[in-house]
Amino acid sequence: MEAVYVHIPFCEHICSYCDFPKVLHIDSFVLDYLEALKREIEDNYEGERISSIYIGGGTPSCLKKEERIKLFRILSIFNRTPNCEYTFECNPDDITEELLDDIVEGGVNRVSIGIESFDEENLKMLERKLDFKDIEEKINMLRLRGIDNINLDLMYALPDERLSTVKKDLTKLLSLNPTHISTYSLILEDHTKLKIEGKTYISEDLDRKMYDTICSTLKKNGYIHYEVSNFAKEGFSSKHNLHYWNNDEYYGFGLGAGGYKDGFRYYNTRNIHQYISGEFRSEENLITHQEQMDNEIMLGFRKLEGVNVNTFYDRYGSNIQDIYPVKELIKSGDLIYKNGYLFIHPSKIYIMNSILEKLI
Repeated sequence: MEAVYVHIPFCEHICSYCDFPKVLHIDSFVLDYLEALKREIEDNYEGERISSIYIGGGTPSCLKKEERIKLFRILSIFNRTPNCEYTFECNPDDITEELLDDIVEGGVNRVSIGIESFDEENLKMLERKLDFKDIEEKINMLRLRGIDNINLDLMYALPDERLSTVKKDLTKLLSLNPTHISTYSLILEDHTKLKIEGKTYISEDLDRKMYDTICSTLKKNGYIHYEVSNFAKEGFSSKHNLHYWNNDEYYGFGLGAGGYKDGFRYYNTRNIHQYISGEFRSEENLITHQEQMDNEIMLGFRKLEGVNVNTFYDRYGSNIQDIYPVKELIKSGDLIYKNGYLFIHPSKIYIMNSILEKLI
C-alpha cells in the first residue's frame, strides 16, 4: 500500500461534462468536509510509507488559503518516501502566486492542469474559460518554483469537433512543453448537462482518426505512449496512475473516492451530508481470486508494455495462458509476447475493449 488518493469535491462552477462527485464551493461546507476527511484518514491510515499522493476533484485549487493550509496539515500525517510523487489538480483560473507558494510548502511537486481544449467553441460547450498566454505565464510560474513535473489534460471527440481542431490543440499543447499529457475522448455521462441537452457523439471513424493523430503527433515530439490515454517524457510517467494499472492496493479518501485495501474494493458515498456525518463507505466488496486475476488483465493491458507473465504467476500461482486464451490471441495478432511481457498489439490499442472481451 503506497498510494493515496484524496478527493476535494468543491468547484466554483460545475462544468457541462463533469460526472465526478462535486458541489459548489460553500464556506460552511468546506471546513466541515475537511474535518470529516481528517476523521476518515485518521481512522483508516495504518502508517505505511507512501510513494504517491494525488489530490483531485472537483477543483482542489478553488480552496481558499486557510482551507488549503488545513488540508495540507491533515495530509501531513502520511509517512512520505523521499521521492514521493505529490500531485495537486489545478484549474487554470485559480493559479496565483499565493496558491503556488502554499502547495509547494505543503510538499506538492507535480501539478495537473485541466486544459481540455484551446478552441473557443469547445470551451464554450464545456463551460470553461482559458487564455493561452495566461496559461503560458502560469506554467512559467510553476517552473520558477521548481515544479517541472506538469501534466496537461486534453479532451477530444467533442460534439461537432473537427480533426483540424484537435491538431491545433496539440500544437498549442506542445508549445507549453509539459512533461506529461493525458488525453480523453469525451464520454457523455448521465446527469451531465451535455447529456441532458441531447448532445451526441462524433462518428467512430472520426474518433479513431483523432486518437491516431494524437498518438503519432506526441510520439514524434518525444512523448512515450505508456498507457492507452497517457503520454510522458522519459522518466515522467505518472507513479500514481501506475499503481492503479498495476492492480496495486491504494487508499482512497474523500467524497465518492474508491480504494483497494486488504483484498477489498471500497467506494465512499457521493452524498456530502452523509460523508460529513461520518457515513463514509457506501460499498465494500471482497475481491475473489478470479476477480483479482481479471482486474490484473483489464488494468494491465491498458499499459503499452502490458502484463509481466512472471509477476502474474508470482501473484496468483497460475500461468496466465492456463487461465486465458492467450495463445489463440497471439495467433490472431491481437496480442504479442516479448521479453516476458504480454501486451496488445500497438495498432489495436484503440480497440482494446474488444480484445479484453475475448480474453475475459
